[in-house]
Amino acid sequence: MSHKRVTKRKAIIAVGGVAALGAAAILLPQANASQDGSNNAASVKALKAGDASDLAAQLQELLGDAFAGSYYDSGQQQLVVNVVNVSGDKNNVVVQAEKAGAKVREVENSAAELEAAAKTLKTKATIAGTAWAVDPRTNQILVTADSTVTGAKWDQLESTVQSLGSGMATVKKSTGTFSTKVSGGDAIFGGGARCSLGFNVTAQDGSPAFLTAGHCGVAAEQWSDSEDGQPIATVDQATFPGDGDFALVKYDDPNTQAPSEVNVGQQTVAISQAADAVVGTQVFRMGSTTGLNDGTVLALDATVNYPEGTVTGLIQTDVCAEPGDSGGSLFTQDGLAVGLTSGGSGDCTAGGETFFQPVTTALQATGATLGDGGGVGADDGVGDNGQGAGAVDENGDGIDDQTGEAINGNGNGQDAGAVDENGDGIDDQTGEAINGNGQQAGAGDEAGNGADDQNGAQEQNDNGAQEQNDNGLEGGSGVTESH
Repeated sequence: MSHKRVTKRKAIIAVGGVAALGAAAILLPQANASQDGSNNAASVKALKAGDASDLAAQLQELLGDAFAGSYYDSGQQQLVVNVVNVSGDKNNVVVQAEKAGAKVREVENSAAELEAAAKTLKTKATIAGTAWAVDPRTNQILVTADSTVTGAKWDQLESTVQSLGSGMATVKKSTGTFSTKVSGGDAIFGGGARCSLGFNVTAQDGSPAFLTAGHCGVAAEQWSDSEDGQPIATVDQATFPGDGDFALVKYDDPNTQAPSEVNVGQQTVAISQAADAVVGTQVFRMGSTTGLNDGTVLALDATVNYPEGTVTGLIQTDVCAEPGDSGGSLFTQDGLAVGLTSGGSGDCTAGGETFFQPVTTALQATGATLGDGGGVGADDGVGDNGQGAGAVDENGDGIDDQTGEAINGNGNGQDAGAVDENGDGIDDQTGEAINGNGQQAGAGDEAGNGADDQNGAQEQNDNGAQEQNDNGLEGGSGVTESH
């Protein structure tokens, strides 16, 4: 049986070609000057986006109820962590967060209060054309209403927001209409709809497959890589609406070669693993309609009320998207898979809001893995405590001295020597948090959670510079349906 390699787009990008070239230029390797990234504390470290994601996940566990969200300050290359009910140096976990390299900021609204406000919105203002998500930069809930929310619907939304109290939520009007967008990286076709392939994965049973939007998966059972071609893949499972917008589609030919990469036109970008989105980071979207576009993560855990129903747990961005882009790849410059295009409002001329399904959630739900076992729960470096517990790396080469296998924590082995037998992220010898990105030479992380067991600090590369790779990526996303 012949081996098929499904990676090249079958459709020529007619819209947004010039923008895509500009986006790709951003992703070309650039020299970055070393920064100490410090404002008020010399311990604040300069981080690249992927490392900020790892550290944010670990600090959320460390801070517990004091954690009120985090975001990435791309200008300063810093992770900013919001905390409540603390008193600076008197709170030991805050001290540890600062030692780990984060900038700590005290805010008014706790995570529990923001969550309660979101539940009130769900109960009293679930109106088609609305969306809400927590914006950690303002420590408020950002509520967005599209152009269809007028009259009594607008009054209902506005009064609900006001009932939450001062400083809890803000309302933004969008000129577009929320809808799903069927399109992504490589174009795929099924049942008269066009979507985009998100990321190639390996299904739980070992067969080759790909992720795309759930609203694409419920629109058609079989999908082709050309408009009039024979089906090459069949939907295995799909979620939409409800707790996400994702589908796992298995290739019909079990010998299909499906590498984890994104085709951006002139080149491909290797995808190493999945990562959670961080507010403030630059992201890139590839879609079969508009090609490559970039933007910024605005908020997490967004609830979007599409005409078809409510979808929860999405990523909100300002990346543009248009019909046909649904399911497409959202990723970072250094090759981390972040999301699948869901929908939003606007287009790539006027702009708008776009929402994405987190890849980490889709992998967890489907049991699929990304890359060479890079799925969630497979030493993906996303910050799960206990991954790789008991590993030993005394020489810092990223290889377990006992098994000869790569250790979790981005696999660079620069956290060697730490000890964390129980996998709780705390050094058994010093009681301090372990580094999350594995960049502290001489440190150790036997739990595999990326926190330095010896000094609790997150170390950077020797020059503190933000690293970039030769992937030439840039992507955009939109907030509209694309059937």
